[in-house]
Amino acid sequence: MARTSNVFARVEPEIKEQAEQILEQLGIPMSNAVSMFLRQVVLQRGIPFEMKLPQEMPLAYGSLTKGQFDAEIEKGMVDIREGRVYSADSVEAEMKRIYGI
Repeated sequence: MARTSNVFARVEPEIKEQAEQILEQLGIPMSNAVSMFLRQVVLQRGIPFEMKLPQEMPLAYGSLTKGQFDAEIEKGMVDIREGRVYSADSVEAEMKRIYGI
C-alpha cells in the first residue's frame, strides 16, 4: 500500500454535502476525488480548470453604500414607471444564460 499523508481543508458545509452527493452517485470517495484533483494540479502544473471572472458581475447588496443602493432602487422605480418590467421566469432564464446560475 502506498504511503499517504493527511490533508485538512475547511469547506462550506453546503458545498461539501452537494459534492458528497455527486461523488456518491459517481462511486468516488471524497478522498479519491481530492487525490485526483491534486494529481491533476501536478500534471498540469496549475489549477486543472479555467478560472476567470464573469464578464459582468451582478451587484451584491453588501458591496453597495447607502447612496449606491438608493440609486439602484431609483433606477428600478424608473424602469417600473416606464413599463420596463420582466417576469421572474424570464429573469431567471437570463441569469442562467449570462452567469450560469
